[in-house]
Amino acid sequence: MSTKVEATIEDLMRAPGKAEIINGEIVHMSPTGGLPGLAGGAIFRSLDDYRRRTGRGYALPDNVAFEVDLPHRKAFSPDAAYYTGEMSMGALRGAPVFAVEVRSEGDYGKKMEREITEKRRDYFATGTLVVWDVDLIGEATVRVYRADAPDTPQIFRRGEIADAEPAVPGWRMKVDEIFN
Repeated sequence: MSTKVEATIEDLMRAPGKAEIINGEIVHMSPTGGLPGLAGGAIFRSLDDYRRRTGRGYALPDNVAFEVDLPHRKAFSPDAAYYTGEMSMGALRGAPVFAVEVRSEGDYGKKMEREITEKRRDYFATGTLVVWDVDLIGEATVRVYRADAPDTPQIFRRGEIADAEPAVPGWRMKVDEIFN
């Protein structure tokens, strides 16, 4: 009889590529495509401009590990994030206050909707205040979920300006800048 050994944050930090720890295992994620990469990069740049202007928090790009403590999840790796905790060389302790998930081609369908909803709930359970779900297919929308209304997104479309209140006070981004 074999005993399953749960993956640690140290294991995750040695793993090649983007990954998270879910149900005790390192779960690798497929590479991001061109358009999702551009969208995540645009959001990161805007957040970093805000950070430089205000001197508060940290804007982080794709593939940064956040160590959390849920029974079934020990790490996140969002596509962009804003973090107000202590900076370190390793995985950051605790969840970001603002997390961005940009959908790739394989992030659609009933199974993926369930997984994305579960991940969003995990973010909120670990202290994240706002999660963006960026949808590049169809109407090109940003669904903004907030911890105080986790199942009722505010939807922003082209021509509108999205925010991440209360996680990133005063920060705004034109939706068109995400999709160009």
